[in-house]
This record gives sequence, C-alpha cells and structure tokens, in this order.
Amino acid sequence: MKTAEIKELTTAEIQERLDAEKNNLVQLKLNHSISPLDNPLQIKVARKTIARLATELRAREINK
Repeated sequence: MKTAEIKELTTAEIQERLDAEKNNLVQLKLNHSISPLDNPLQIKVARKTIARLATELRAREINK
C-alpha cells in the first residue's frame, strides 16, 4: 500500500487496516515458523505497511 493511498483513507479506516495488517503479520510469522513461505519477503512488506499506517496515524494525532 502506497503512502498516497493511505493519506486518502479516514482515520477509522486506517485503524481498521492497521489491525488487519498486524493480524496478517502474526499469521505470516506463524506459517513461516511451521513451514517456509514461498515468498518470505511478504513479512518485510507487511512490516513496512504497518509502519506506514502507524506513521500516518501519528501524524494526524500531532496535527490535531
């Protein structure tokens, strides 16, 4: 998910997406520990997406 796409979302949508991405990351890590993923870079992408979402939420808190 690109930063421009994140900025278009509402705060509630970002929070929902952040929760979903965190759950996705936990699931990816669990699956990877049991048997290696076909593409382990999915974990890296998920972490970066979570960071982007959290950064946008924090920026909105500061700008209030």
